[in-house]
Amino acid sequence: MLRSELGLGEPFSDPGVQYFGLHNAVFALGDTFLEVVSPVREDTSAGRLLQRRGGDCGYMLMFQVDDLPAARARAADAGVREVFEVTLDDIDEVHLHPGDMEGAIVSLSTPSPPESWRWGGPEWAKRSAPVAVAGVAVAVPDPDRVAARWRSVVGELVSTSFIHDEADRGPVEIMLAGFSGDPVQIGGVRFVPTSSEEIRHD
Repeated sequence: MLRSELGLGEPFSDPGVQYFGLHNAVFALGDTFLEVVSPVREDTSAGRLLQRRGGDCGYMLMFQVDDLPAARARAADAGVREVFEVTLDDIDEVHLHPGDMEGAIVSLSTPSPPESWRWGGPEWAKRSAPVAVAGVAVAVPDPDRVAARWRSVVGELVSTSFIHDEADRGPVEIMLAGFSGDPVQIGGVRFVPTSSEEIRHD
């Protein structure tokens, strides 16, 4: 449904996510990415999240940062735990505990070179759709506090907004630049056409 509704290309399936008990499909949208995951074994963190939220939902936001060690230091100073880290020849990455960040698992990455993206698969640019993720809305009970926590770790959040929701539903809306269709709800997330001028800031 994602491909037909949003005009996406062929996804890449990364066998490495089996480490987390998952199967995935990674779509390239311009130079941004959209990943769909499904648990393939019992008692995975993604599976527990699906149970808590009662079905399909947004679960993770990934940010590219210029200085990952500095971001990790800021997270440690804020008492944010790391749940995964990897250092490879073309990317360094860390995942931060959703219980500490709130709203979602937050991934921080520094790919090398900066325009590369290992998780998109070989030659992802050839499969990229002519749209791009321009913004994300995250629904949490205390938007101001969570926004401040994310800023203290990630830095400026030019494409992430936080909205009030006592149900703590996490990422609920993705804004797509270059998408000319009607808003559509898929997998518990609303996809909305937008322009760069309409991106909401935190």
